[in-house]
Amino acid sequence: MSFNVLFVSAEVAPFAKVGGLADVAGSLPKALRRLGVDVRVVMPLYGFIDQPRYSIQPAFHFDFARQSGTHGVDVFHTVYDGVPVYFLRSLPFFGNENAVYSDWDWDSPRFIFLCQMTMAFADALREREGWSPDVVHVNDWHTALIPFLIEQRRDEPAWATTGHMLSIHNLAYQGDNVTHFLMQEHIPPRQHPDLLSRGLENNLLAIAIAYSDIVSTVSPRYAIEIQYPYMGYGLDDLVRTRVNDLYGILNGIDVETMNPETDPLLVANYNADNFAERRILNKRQLQADSGLEVRDDVPVIGIVSRLVWQKGIDLALPALRRLLLDTDVQLVALGSGDPDLQHQMWRLGQDFHWRASVFIGYNATVAQRIYAGSDLFLMPSRYEPCGVGQMLAMRYGSLPVVRETGGLADTVQNYDNGPADRGTGFTFEWEEPQAVLGTLRWALETYWERPEAWRRMQHRAMTTDLSWDKSARQYVDLYRQIIEKRKGQPL
Repeated sequence: MSFNVLFVSAEVAPFAKVGGLADVAGSLPKALRRLGVDVRVVMPLYGFIDQPRYSIQPAFHFDFARQSGTHGVDVFHTVYDGVPVYFLRSLPFFGNENAVYSDWDWDSPRFIFLCQMTMAFADALREREGWSPDVVHVNDWHTALIPFLIEQRRDEPAWATTGHMLSIHNLAYQGDNVTHFLMQEHIPPRQHPDLLSRGLENNLLAIAIAYSDIVSTVSPRYAIEIQYPYMGYGLDDLVRTRVNDLYGILNGIDVETMNPETDPLLVANYNADNFAERRILNKRQLQADSGLEVRDDVPVIGIVSRLVWQKGIDLALPALRRLLLDTDVQLVALGSGDPDLQHQMWRLGQDFHWRASVFIGYNATVAQRIYAGSDLFLMPSRYEPCGVGQMLAMRYGSLPVVRETGGLADTVQNYDNGPADRGTGFTFEWEEPQAVLGTLRWALETYWERPEAWRRMQHRAMTTDLSWDKSARQYVDLYRQIIEKRKGQPL
């Protein structure tokens, strides 16, 4: 028996992307549809979205009422990679902005509105197309009020058996302290005892954790980490109350699009069989594009990252400065973020301009060429719910150097130079610059002294199954579990 899933996200690649949430929302539904799930995606129609490029067309209009008045909503639609995607526009909340997020005072009421608007959209879609969700899958705090809103409508036949699921992509962002905005719209009190006893009834992500049928995170390790104070960000106690309904499902990547054998942004395509001969051409191009000396023998360290505390950039900078000072190595970094860390990274590039090149901002071509041309990919995150960069690096044959946390621990197997010849990268545990430096030196020693072991690691990394296939099946199993619980019958 097939079933219907409404997948709701503030970000969906390629239409609007800030972080990994968009990558999941853009690729998981495609994998789910291949498994027979009628999944449809809904997101805001931000003002910056290129409608002609993605063939986004007007679909219909509806009005819905809430405490502050009646709002008109324009629904737009496209089918992208076989997935139906609906876009909702309702000024002034959504439709004329030039970025996904603004500031707390505006984003909080906007995304509360998105939750209410999505409920009304589901009603309108049911009336116009006869399509109704068996499960509503919400993602992070922006859509987290929806499970509670569904519970408030259980006496209506259309919502009586609808299930809901929350995926946590980053617990640090919660949509908290929204009391005023909830009261303004006369949102009913959140009387769940697990919220009331902890004073969390006005925290949007906490509301979804308490009310959702199932809670998932984007890696098995992260599902464990958020049960403890260091990565629980004040919600660890609440998360532990849901341990029987908490699942960690590792994100995948779109291996069809992210494929070094077909990637049009590379100067030379290659695969796991011919990378030893072909990949070097991309390294040379990366060095040339970055203004560095074109040398096959010098190892290149790549970084593609938001330059923020979470990503461990403050741990990496002292280590990289020391390494560039005393080691024959090159660095190519791409990213932006915290102004101070961004300046320090730029300064590093200036101080070692003959060995390092730093690109501030984001450029898809530069990013792909770093994955395809670097020898090592540095990702020393303090915490990483899943992470995409390390998986893209492995897919393209750049061996990751990562901190052992979250999805990094779940995807990168440490090289140990033992007789079993295992490993797809290099890992460390301590949040210290010295740990980053020591691990980079270990990786470089391997590069220089054990080239055959290095190539075997590259081959293992490139042939690791990083697709959505296994993970999508896990999501299908959870959807089925929710539907059976709500409808009281096996599927």
